[in-house]
Amino acid sequence: MKHLYSPYPAESISLQVESSPVWEVILGIAGYTHRQLRHTFDLDGKWLSEQDSMPSSLLKHLKVIEETNLWYGLIMLQDKLSALSVQDFSNQLSEIPIARFYDILLPYKDRNTEPIRKATATEHHRGELFEKYATYFEGHDYLGGYVRNLNRYTQQEICDLFNNTLVEWYMWVSQQEEWEKWTHALSFEQKQYKSLDITNPIEEIERITGIKYLPEPSVWNVKLIPHVSYRPWILEKRTPDTKLFFYPLKEEYLIEPGVPSNELIRGHKALGDELRLKLLYQLLKGPLSLQELSVQFNTSKTTLHHQLSILKAAKFIRVDKGIYSANLTQINAFSGRLTQYLGFTNE
Repeated sequence: MKHLYSPYPAESISLQVESSPVWEVILGIAGYTHRQLRHTFDLDGKWLSEQDSMPSSLLKHLKVIEETNLWYGLIMLQDKLSALSVQDFSNQLSEIPIARFYDILLPYKDRNTEPIRKATATEHHRGELFEKYATYFEGHDYLGGYVRNLNRYTQQEICDLFNNTLVEWYMWVSQQEEWEKWTHALSFEQKQYKSLDITNPIEEIERITGIKYLPEPSVWNVKLIPHVSYRPWILEKRTPDTKLFFYPLKEEYLIEPGVPSNELIRGHKALGDELRLKLLYQLLKGPLSLQELSVQFNTSKTTLHHQLSILKAAKFIRVDKGIYSANLTQINAFSGRLTQYLGFTNE
């Protein structure tokens, strides 16, 4: 059987690094109201110590967001609006038709439930549809309750909550002495990745964020959003067609010039040992188990495990189900970080 094939240009995902003060404000609100995990955030101590300087109205709004998880809606809206300022966010929010408003805010589950999500957004006056769609998230930490809360407040009440919280959080956080440094660093990060290799988006995602991303059905856009407020966590979200990766800004942007980052110190300590360098050299040839490395180096597993742990902490290697492999992305980027640090000190 003969087969005629006329090839079309291969499609690939759209990839961009996106940053703005609005994203940082929203992630600050999301982080502050994430009570279960907040104690692990770099900024938790500062939030606690500076809490008395927050206006009571802001604390009240944050409490509502904490109880409803409506921070998720802020993220979904900013993904669509890409607002450059809080005022821009408010202006665009006021122009969104009500059905479109709920279409943006309602979380995506999967292709099978997409018709139900769309119907709920279109017939937003029917509370039973929100209740039905919420049942698809019963196993999730917060999305079931979030969907129900979208129906418990009117569109105007949600918009007022969003606008008031964003304005008040921005007015508060922009008075912090680090805010200007953060916004400059985030802007620099975005400019640094203005030109990306769109022919290799998966490799670019790993190079910038350290995340190994497996393409998902129907996802045609990927946004990489650097942040300070959610450090050291990576936050992943998705819409029907877009994947969002919020990745922590590099530590060297946040410290004083001439002060090396912990990552730089940890990396050089990891490389400052003959055995660890030999282990890394061997793993660059291919993945190996602890048993295989023990035989090759004629060294006890206990000793090797300790040395491998140091390399792993420096992100030079990975381990998956007992198999160790080299992290080429980190290895290739590390020398550049040293150059960048030394370049800062020469300015």
